[in-house]
Amino acid sequence: MSQNLKSMTKKQLEKLQKDVEKALQTLRNKELRDARKAAEQAAQKFGYSLSELAGTQPAKRSSKRKASKPIGVPKYANPANPAQTWTGKGRQPKWFKEAVDAGKDPKSMAI
Repeated sequence: MSQNLKSMTKKQLEKLQKDVEKALQTLRNKELRDARKAAEQAAQKFGYSLSELAGTQPAKRSSKRKASKPIGVPKYANPANPAQTWTGKGRQPKWFKEAVDAGKDPKSMAI
């Protein structure tokens, strides 16, 4: 498969690059599976498991989930739409900025 790279557009080259990277990753994964299978077979031939020979046990996934960050408590509400709230942290919502720019006091929007 011969391609003239000089005559290809940037888009074509980028697509070719993505295709090559994907093909290489697929090949790496296949080779890794094959190597692992061969190593396991060799270990079994002598009556051992691969983890015994490597001195490791397969990592077990923890059933406990990490605690998620608590959701902030809203401190401000949009007077035009009370369903829109803001905790007072992070980027100011558009409705809050517009109200302050229009001269509205932030304390008047406090919940």
